[in-house]
Amino acid sequence: MSVRLPALSLLMGLSVLAGAAQAQDARTIAEAEQLRDRALQANVGYSLVSELTTRFGPRLAGSESEQASARWGAETFRAMGFDNVSIETFPLALWERGEARVEILSPFPQPLTVVSLGGSIATPAEGIEGEAVIFETYQQLLDQPEGSLTGKIAVVLQDTVQAQDGRGYGATSPIRGQGPTEAARRGAVAYVLRSLGTHDHRFAHTGATRVGEGTIPAFAMSPPDADQLRRLIRLTDAPVRMRLFSSAGFTRQSLSQNVIGEVRGREAPDEVIVIGGHLDSWDLGTGAIDDGAGVAITAAALKLNEEMPRQPRRTIRVVWWGAEEVSQPPPAQGLAGARHYAETRRDEMANHVAISESDFGAGPIYSLGLPAATPAEFRQAALRVLTPLGILNDPAPATGGGPDTGPTVALGVPPFRLNQDGTDYFDFHHTADDVLDRIDPESMTQNVAAWAAFLWLLADSDVDLRAPVATQ
Repeated sequence: MSVRLPALSLLMGLSVLAGAAQAQDARTIAEAEQLRDRALQANVGYSLVSELTTRFGPRLAGSESEQASARWGAETFRAMGFDNVSIETFPLALWERGEARVEILSPFPQPLTVVSLGGSIATPAEGIEGEAVIFETYQQLLDQPEGSLTGKIAVVLQDTVQAQDGRGYGATSPIRGQGPTEAARRGAVAYVLRSLGTHDHRFAHTGATRVGEGTIPAFAMSPPDADQLRRLIRLTDAPVRMRLFSSAGFTRQSLSQNVIGEVRGREAPDEVIVIGGHLDSWDLGTGAIDDGAGVAITAAALKLNEEMPRQPRRTIRVVWWGAEEVSQPPPAQGLAGARHYAETRRDEMANHVAISESDFGAGPIYSLGLPAATPAEFRQAALRVLTPLGILNDPAPATGGGPDTGPTVALGVPPFRLNQDGTDYFDFHHTADDVLDRIDPESMTQNVAAWAAFLWLLADSDVDLRAPVATQ
């Protein structure tokens, strides 16, 4: 008996511990459900994006507006009760749009509605005039030999396909990012593309293109203008001549910044979950869906976690990244804020539990994507909490958490995704129509509820998303 008692006591002790762990899991799930339901009764996220876009309007990276919005962001974080609030600055070359004009000179003279691409260089003061070589697809341009477009204006009319997950934009984004450089390699003196948008309104989309040696002035025209040009060339075999003017370019050195706040963990404060969005925007609209919505959704979700009666086990850190949109002159690259965050924390990456951002507007979340290593029990718990919001399991492993998470994910941090319905996102993205009116408050509230509940589940657990996938 004296030998068996310690063994019995040990078994009873292990049983008690297991029961406590299960009770803790049940408690965490119940708290996440309460967070979800409480979030649906408020609209903190919409209030935040409304104030951001009303106070500061467009927030071009490196501009005074972006810098002022960052100071406001830090003040807002402190008022929300977040810990370790800071603004981390980094150098940035300021690109400014100036003016842009494109017109058809012949055979049927008329102006086109255009914008300069972000990072594009200016034309000469007198503009550029020349014959246009028009391609239905980007691949047709790539098929041309070097030197074949010498002195010509390259024009690409390829459409962007509408898709819930935005894959149409992913497929056409090289037309904007690499197209001007590829046209220049073939001798072109300027470049015009159909905007990477999915609407039929007469406004053009901006967005970044490659910066550096070998680039040429580059423009995007509205989708109806691209269709007009398509009809025009079907009416005649005569050459199409164009005149283009742009005063865009990098004007001075400036600063951008990341805004950071936390809710510190009660037991494992050094284990960090990173969330956020990018604070900068293009200068045509007020950056409501790209990405005022994302910074507001994640901050509102963190505030709900901060208001819980107890802190989560781990730390949750919100980052409003700066300078997501703009390219930079070599040797710098894009995603300046995201790169700054990752590079200054290289030694801390082992303690980063997971990372994700909200940067796809404010459409409703429809699925949850998790790393391949996610334990089945955690996935089931998350879906139990999120399914009432209309959110399904995405069986494909999450390999990225959004553009600003890329540099951190590259250092080994697991990403997760709360996938939004972006069917109409590229109707407004990077345009003058990216304004608060394009946000549906009810959908935004659903986003906040999903983020708040999921974050609590992850932060109040010890789940390891880096664990190796079990082999059979």
